[in-house]
Amino acid sequence: MVRITKVYTKKGDKGMTQLAGGQRVSKTSLRIEAYGSVDELNAALGMVGESLREQPELSQLKQGIYRIQKELFDLGSQMSVLAEDRREDTPVIRKRDIQRLETEIDEMNKNLPYLTSFILPGGGEISARLHIARTICRRAERNTLRLSEIESLDGTELPYLNRLSDWLFVAARYAACEMGVEETLWK
Repeated sequence: MVRITKVYTKKGDKGMTQLAGGQRVSKTSLRIEAYGSVDELNAALGMVGESLREQPELSQLKQGIYRIQKELFDLGSQMSVLAEDRREDTPVIRKRDIQRLETEIDEMNKNLPYLTSFILPGGGEISARLHIARTICRRAERNTLRLSEIESLDGTELPYLNRLSDWLFVAARYAACEMGVEETLWK
């Protein structure tokens, strides 16, 4: 159980921060950049979740968003501790989390109109917020890829982020369709 009693520590005032295993690293390190962008994605999904509160027809999407936010905390936990410092109970992304995203993508996509062109991000406020989250997810994926080129990762981080960006794209289309908002094709 996490217990936070004091928000500020002053330990980061000189540009350093601490990994979960205790190592001090620069706030500009690739590891911090990678899980920082995962945190940014989680905040963007919080905005999506809030915009879904008054949309009962999208309750299943809202549940998916909240579950993904929890998974992103797991991913941040996984990335904030080096493998050699990890405890058995450290939350991590598993292959089943990736497979669940794939199943949900297929479910949301099955009744959507076929794309005949790229679409412009939009399709209503909820859809537009999902597109913003998708682009943040792609950045998190790129940052994680850069990290993986210099440090060893578990192997689930990149597939999860890659699949999640696909999930967010389809979720944006699904939200537009369910809300009756026409998507704008790129011409």
